[in-house]
Amino acid sequence: MATGESSRTRPLLGAHMSIGGGVGEALLRGQSVGCECIQIFTKSSRQWASKPYAEEEVKTFRERQAEIGIAIVVAHDSYLLNLGAPDERLRKRSVGGFIDELERCEMLGIPNLIAHPGSHVGSGEETGIKTIARSIDEAHAACPGYKVRVTLELTAGQGTNLGCSFGQMRQIFDRVKRNELLRLCFDTEHAFAAGYDLRTDEGYEQTFGELAEAIGIDLLAAFHLNDSKKPFKSRVDRHEHIGKGHMGLEPFRRLLNDPRFGGLPMCLETPKGPDLKEDVENLTTLRDLFA
Repeated sequence: MATGESSRTRPLLGAHMSIGGGVGEALLRGQSVGCECIQIFTKSSRQWASKPYAEEEVKTFRERQAEIGIAIVVAHDSYLLNLGAPDERLRKRSVGGFIDELERCEMLGIPNLIAHPGSHVGSGEETGIKTIARSIDEAHAACPGYKVRVTLELTAGQGTNLGCSFGQMRQIFDRVKRNELLRLCFDTEHAFAAGYDLRTDEGYEQTFGELAEAIGIDLLAAFHLNDSKKPFKSRVDRHEHIGKGHMGLEPFRRLLNDPRFGGLPMCLETPKGPDLKEDVENLTTLRDLFA
């Protein structure tokens, strides 16, 4: 360690990486931009059907992760799934797809499957929360003994999306039978859009005070680091590069230097092109904020 360098444990920084060419390729992409953790889709996020992993693909992924030294890989579920769907056919299809993703995570040794809780699509908040909890219960029942944890992501509250407040999340947690298996993912842009203002010391402390009271800091398993293209409390899910949106740099400085979050994975979901140079720039910006 260089003289004067902080001995505090900072969070692990990384980004969402494409699995094009195979899940193991995501690790190489992450390595190329200096990721300490990465997030992936376990299969195409925009298709219901996907072929099972070949045994060799799983073996390559596990060996490559160990060789490269990327400490943590988390997964994000498909955008097609809606665990809160009032249409029973869609709900069952979503639960089936969710179980398939949990199985894939278990095969790869991924500890957290991050998921937007779901949308009530007009059925109402209370009914939607009950439906989400029932869907998660069914997934848990189908995956006994699994190490991977369902990790619900705070949402921006766009449309009929649920999970945009710690209060809603608490209701979901309370209704899930095996809620000791649940974890939470905090997305900075979603929180900002939903009405949690991280731009001031007071707003930051209030936000995480509410989270601690409603859910518990110990249940935070991952962060998504995104600035916002839209103003505060917009309820719109639009990500921007770090420090170039309506949030600015200070929220990220606070997060990176908060000792409660040392060692947790923090992944970018910011816009990028095929050469990933934007990820390099955003990661550099974030690392410069660690005091």
